[in-house]
Amino acid sequence: MQNFKIDLNLYNNIVVVSHKNPDGDAIGSASAMAQLFLKLGKKANIVLPNALPDNFMWLPLAQQLSFFDKDAEKSKKLIVQADLIVCVDFNHLNRLGDQMHAFIERILKPMLMIDHHEEPSALAKYLFSDTKYGSTCEMVYEFIKYNEWLNLVDQDIATAIYTGILTDSGGFRFPKTTSNTHHIVANLLTYGIDNTDIYDQIFNQNSLNSIGLLGRALQNMVCIPEKQTCYISLTQAELDQFHYKKGDTEGLVNYGLTIKNINFAVIFIENRDENIIKMSLRSKGDIDVNTFARTYFNGGGHKNAAGGKSSLNMTESITFFLEKLDDFIK
Repeated sequence: MQNFKIDLNLYNNIVVVSHKNPDGDAIGSASAMAQLFLKLGKKANIVLPNALPDNFMWLPLAQQLSFFDKDAEKSKKLIVQADLIVCVDFNHLNRLGDQMHAFIERILKPMLMIDHHEEPSALAKYLFSDTKYGSTCEMVYEFIKYNEWLNLVDQDIATAIYTGILTDSGGFRFPKTTSNTHHIVANLLTYGIDNTDIYDQIFNQNSLNSIGLLGRALQNMVCIPEKQTCYISLTQAELDQFHYKKGDTEGLVNYGLTIKNINFAVIFIENRDENIIKMSLRSKGDIDVNTFARTYFNGGGHKNAAGGKSSLNMTESITFFLEKLDDFIK
């Protein structure tokens, strides 16, 4: 690990932030960092752009979060009062959404950034960025270890870190799951975390509607074997039919990659409120969906997992995707 000591004597009021539509790695790393700062005698709060999916609301500090879209005044006050902003699991302020991005950009605060995505912006005074890690939570553990704070880790902090590693590694099956990942997990287990319950809370709390939406997504799947590609589309009407709640579409894109000889999978999800088509892209091997998303869909992420968006309608977005897919394959 790079030299990453930080003198926290300079900072007493800390706000931890993460990206819009937070996932397990976002809330896991934010929760772990905030709990660490509290144990170090600091004032610490978490401000997120919008709400968590229900299957993460059991996590430590989840009931004490502030959401910028729901309570902007409280969120702004916490950010203004902070003397250090800690950014976890994102590499550009635009990942915070337009409103929170614009507000934080206007106030000049020292920032600590811990993130594993490619091409981080030069916005942080303290930057721990490394794409070899499969999750930000792995990096949070390394950060704690390097600064000799492992004695402060307890069951709650270990649970938060484990949650991010579990979810961002795809249950320890993605390529960036290394021996070091498993060494960290082994150490987390010594703090008494209940790995079985954590998995159950995240993955086994589905509603009948979310299972119905999964069925519809699979019905809508289109495979293109000659291009080793498949895609799924879900319209706003279909989301409404199954009473969509945040988190219901998480992981649906991965079903495409379970099909033999399919190495590129995409899901298109209509978002009427934002007037966009949201996209998640996944791949195997050398197919670089980060480059694809950055080039054609105003997005980005990792080589094998990225996000994007389109301002076209659903049909036009899929047509555009198929056109660019030919170029990309060539």
